[in-house]
Amino acid sequence: MSTSAWWPTVVVLVIATIMDIRTHRIPNWLVLPFLAAGIVVSGATSGIRGVWRSLEGVGLAVAILGVLCYLRGLGLGDLKLFAAVGAWIGPGQLIYALLATAIAGGVLALGYALWHRSLGNSLDGVGDIIAGLGKSGFRPHPVLNLDHPAAHKMPYALAIAIGTLFSFLHG
Repeated sequence: MSTSAWWPTVVVLVIATIMDIRTHRIPNWLVLPFLAAGIVVSGATSGIRGVWRSLEGVGLAVAILGVLCYLRGLGLGDLKLFAAVGAWIGPGQLIYALLATAIAGGVLALGYALWHRSLGNSLDGVGDIIAGLGKSGFRPHPVLNLDHPAAHKMPYALAIAIGTLFSFLHG
């Protein structure tokens, strides 16, 4: 972990979380310059090895979260935010951040479902998604996806922020 990554990452995650909660969007004007700055700072502090480490972090985030975006279970703003975080922290720490984010996201989703009194429907939906993968292959579920008008959309930037900050503290 680079100490130069701590404050810029915290600032961007706080802004992204506030915007995601308020608007259900994470804007490109926030994450794309942050991603580019992560690559530049890594290059300036560690040379070409730093640039490669940043690009590996971006690639790992895109490879893992891209699957969830393809299945329409995660928005592209979340993917771009995590890719930008990957540019700052690199692939090693990103693994910890991804695992912690998955746990935080699960806990937040449980709380979100309880708050909206939809826990039973949410659990049924998980079963339907798993069964659907077996029946119709690896494609988005026809109803249980972000594009469906009745979908409960949880702002995931908070989970990304919690997971990333955990990776700084314990990774």
